[in-house]
Amino acid sequence: RSSAVARPEELADFLKAHPEIDTFDMIFTPISGAGRGKRLRREELSGVYDEGCHLPVSTMVADITGQDTEETGLVFASGDADKLARPVPQTLVRAPWLGARAAQFLTSLYELDGTPNALDPRHVLRGVLERFAADGLTPVVACELEFYLVDPERTKEGGIRLPMLPMGDGRPPRLHNAYDLRDLDDVAPFLEELWSVADVQGVPLQGAVAEYAPAQYELTLKHKADALRAADDALMYKRLTKGVARRHGFEATFMAKPFQARSGSGLHLHVSVNGADGSNVFASEDPAGSAVMRHAIGGMKALLGDGMAIYAPNANSYRRFKANSYAPVAPGWGINNRTLPLRVPIGPAHTRHIEQRVAGADANVYLALAAMLASVHHGISTKADPGAPIEGSGYAAAESSGIRLPTHWLAALDALERSKVMRAYLGDRFVDMFVCVKRVEFDRFNEVVPSLDYDWYLKNA
Repeated sequence: RSSAVARPEELADFLKAHPEIDTFDMIFTPISGAGRGKRLRREELSGVYDEGCHLPVSTMVADITGQDTEETGLVFASGDADKLARPVPQTLVRAPWLGARAAQFLTSLYELDGTPNALDPRHVLRGVLERFAADGLTPVVACELEFYLVDPERTKEGGIRLPMLPMGDGRPPRLHNAYDLRDLDDVAPFLEELWSVADVQGVPLQGAVAEYAPAQYELTLKHKADALRAADDALMYKRLTKGVARRHGFEATFMAKPFQARSGSGLHLHVSVNGADGSNVFASEDPAGSAVMRHAIGGMKALLGDGMAIYAPNANSYRRFKANSYAPVAPGWGINNRTLPLRVPIGPAHTRHIEQRVAGADANVYLALAAMLASVHHGISTKADPGAPIEGSGYAAAESSGIRLPTHWLAALDALERSKVMRAYLGDRFVDMFVCVKRVEFDRFNEVVPSLDYDWYLKNA
């Protein structure tokens, strides 16, 4: 049995410690990134932990709404064959927002012969991490996720609105109030339960800030020298945040751009790399980092466009990218500069690391980390030159350079499909299937005639 698969003893210990729990959510992560799964009874668990659970491979290539993508050839053309979902170690935990008798665990998908399924995002990330391990290196990563709390009831027109906050003044929030502690006071019961549930699940959730929009928040997950577990933490965090929000009368959304006139929500990825002795190979008294760190930046900068379809995987993702919005629009790096996609934060020499600010909160965290770390490894391996750091506005630098990231969905998919480096790290089969699913999703999205079409064209065309 692989160390990547939970042992039956883990289940036995959990059941002994929690005789009251009788429902278990089995979660898997398809290409779309939205956790899906089954709800199982207690007596079904031993079979899952002993032998695995059969799942149709079509679930991996469903679109964001859960609809099959026949164009992949993995639905009717192949008989929608079953694969095996196997539990992930140390992810069997209580799910308190679902009640005192509920728990959950994560799974990865395997072929029937026990080999990893090439489309499972956890295995895609694992494959990139094996490249580092072969070189005696270990990435250290952390995820920062922004989200909004919104009213669970949609407007008459189908839109969304900000919620009434339990400790507020009886009106929805209106001002930016970035970093305002009173805005955190207004949702204190929600935050307290969020931290409590995170502690129960072993998710290393740190402090909260009120972000640059009303009812927008950011919480950080503690950095880890286990990028796969860090991605598991992020997936679990998104699920528990949505669950706890519902208990408090909100909807928590990780959409990249839920409001036209307000800031979008990002997934900020922090990375450093440890050497064989456990020390940070990016460490340097120079704020620009060591030579190895600059090579990593060079790879990240060169491949930002290649990975854009992964960092921004949905139609709504591309509404986030515009000048002076804290969502970068062109490649570049700098020191202590949030207008750039690659930021080197200030701090003591031993903490030197890179923050990637392109990914949206709607990205599949496993795949976003895989694409970013592929860029880091490629940069280190090829000793890539990042060029000089940019000072001042990254948006002004983008205007003068004329170089842009692909901020149209189809252009980003074309860039990923053409990328020899991403194919080498993520796998040809994965890239082909990801691009296929997202192109079909693009067509489905654009087939829908929204009310805006009638507002603009019904009388004016």
